[in-house]
Amino acid sequence: MELAVAATPGARVRFDIVEPPHGSTTLRWMLTVGPAPDEETLVRTRKRVNELINANLRFTFGQ
Repeated sequence: MELAVAATPGARVRFDIVEPPHGSTTLRWMLTVGPAPDEETLVRTRKRVNELINANLRFTFGQ
């Protein structure tokens, strides 16, 4: 699944869900941006996406 990042034009978040043969499911996400923004914008976008995916997901499940 891929989602656009509204705050950064041209940015996309790609989600990969991998289910190993024996064990739990792994969620991996990748932020792709083109053309490359300045370092400050990239760091801020990466941090915000991480917060939205990981922190909000934990809160959803009461952790």
